[in-house]
Amino acid sequence: MKRILIKNAKIVNEGKIFEGDLLIENQFIAEIADSISAKPDYKVIDAEGNFLIPGAIDDQVHFREPGLTHKADIASESRAAVAGGITSYIEQPNTVPNAITQELLEQKYQIAAQTSHANYSFMMGGTNDNLEEILKTNPRNVAGLKLFLGSSTGDMLVDSSDALEKIFSSTKLLIAVHSEDEVTVKSNLEKFKADYGDDIPVKFHPEIRSVEACYKSTVKVIDLAKRTGARLHVFHISTAKEVELFTNKIPLEEKQITAEVCIHHLWFTDADYETKGNLIKWNPAVKSENDRAALWAALLDNRIDVVATDHAPHTLAEKNQVYTKAPSGGPLVQHAVVAMFEAYHQGKITVEKIVEKMAHSPAKIFKIENRGFIKEGFYADLVLINPAMPWNVKKENILYKCGWSPFEGTNFKSRITHTFVNGELVYQNSKVSDTKAGMRLLFNR
Repeated sequence: MKRILIKNAKIVNEGKIFEGDLLIENQFIAEIADSISAKPDYKVIDAEGNFLIPGAIDDQVHFREPGLTHKADIASESRAAVAGGITSYIEQPNTVPNAITQELLEQKYQIAAQTSHANYSFMMGGTNDNLEEILKTNPRNVAGLKLFLGSSTGDMLVDSSDALEKIFSSTKLLIAVHSEDEVTVKSNLEKFKADYGDDIPVKFHPEIRSVEACYKSTVKVIDLAKRTGARLHVFHISTAKEVELFTNKIPLEEKQITAEVCIHHLWFTDADYETKGNLIKWNPAVKSENDRAALWAALLDNRIDVVATDHAPHTLAEKNQVYTKAPSGGPLVQHAVVAMFEAYHQGKITVEKIVEKMAHSPAKIFKIENRGFIKEGFYADLVLINPAMPWNVKKENILYKCGWSPFEGTNFKSRITHTFVNGELVYQNSKVSDTKAGMRLLFNR
């Protein structure tokens, strides 16, 4: 039996921080106590002064495999994820081919079983005409259903009202949506193309992918969920106007409609387009300082339930094209947790709240089995963070296959020192081990 003893950690779990020891036996957390005595066969890690948190669960990533592996793959991006303290991820279906049949979906699971450093699940993709395939999806071992209500990377737009009604009425799966109104976005784009052609200044991206485009779509999809009783999760909320549509009046476990915010919408504003350009071109767009402030407020008062990344890498060559050809999205999994800890240092959020939004809440929303908490009997998906170990993001320490980060040049005060996935020490001393410790996530439903 493999045993690892973590001593003197500041253990963060369920709204509390307490100093103590934690024993890992094989894949699981075996004991948590004020003090645990080491035995000769224990590997001992002294965590004095460091936070021990449950590994982050990223409910929205795009790892680009199969079909787009020139910019990312499951092996490369899951390596970056564990280096960044993300021990489980839910990947999206807009790969090539799109994961819109059970056979194509299962092929992605087979790739991950051989190559993933982190725990994994893959969303089934919805289209205007694949309801029969959707209804075959097993809720026990598939995270949910993903619908694109606004076009993004790939061609998975669901724009038929009849199809949406049927999907929402028919499936008990959690339905996660990319919510932007396609008609509004296209109309806005044509106006700017009339003035600038294809070379539209990227500063106009939030006017093309506008507040109204987001709000109109989100109102519509929330109304549909309420009418049909569907379980709805709205990805990457980006506007002050949208957060008013969500509630904090009931416990998370009772919510039928939940919301996510992404790191880039909490970090950047439209003022950053001047220096970052297409590197911060995302769908939905990074918007105003007022929008960012409203997202923070909604995150802290629990109208927004989850912090995720929408990790979506592209090559620099792709990003350096003119506006209409430059794809939206950017890499984030390696820097998401430390970015949130930077907000902790700035007094914006507590460590307990970071853990709630990046580990506990995703586990609850998706009903993930035995993960997302530091509890005896749970899988040992754990991260040690030194809050006083500064470092700088440079090309040479970026692990994404695309080789760049919107955080390049940023100084972070906190550093992840150790990451455990299913009890395996997969990251230590800035190195990811060769061990592919990831397991397929299971769900209590």
